[in-house]
Amino acid sequence: MDVLELQLPTLKHKTAAEKFKSEFFKNMEYVINGSALFDRMEYEQWLIHNKNNRYESTVNPGWVTATTFFAVRKSDSKIVGMIDIRHNLGNEFLAKYGGHIGYSVCPSERRKGYATEILRMGIEYAKSLNIKKLMIACFSDNIPSIKTIVKNGGVLTETKIYTDDQQVNIPDSKGKLVNIYWIDL
Repeated sequence: MDVLELQLPTLKHKTAAEKFKSEFFKNMEYVINGSALFDRMEYEQWLIHNKNNRYESTVNPGWVTATTFFAVRKSDSKIVGMIDIRHNLGNEFLAKYGGHIGYSVCPSERRKGYATEILRMGIEYAKSLNIKKLMIACFSDNIPSIKTIVKNGGVLTETKIYTDDQQVNIPDSKGKLVNIYWIDL
């Protein structure tokens, strides 16, 4: 596995970010976890949305402050993943299903250990926010994500049925089982 670096999104990432998004869509994956809606916005619009979410004074209504990073491979500057670190669980969806962290890895870069490293770096960032106990969730049939979370110290505390009607961006998710993990920081 090559060395990764978390980078705050800027205009310089636009071409690489659009390739990243395009690969998900070509793979018929229309939700990019941990992207703070990058899968539903044009890049420049998303940059503003993303920057606003970093600060309490400008966070979008109904959202919590969060920092979203690209995971960039140092050797070729390719975006191999994304991670969204929510600074708290101050809304109902995050407290029930979303957790402090959402992440994704580009389809062509999976099974290379990147998810484990991206989550590890995200946990380190969460520590800098003085989060003492971190919640992370995934669907119970997502074996790669389960392995990633467990490798990073996640302890399964609950499995429950996903019943959230507000999250229409997650197709075919209602009624699926969700695993809730906690990591002491």
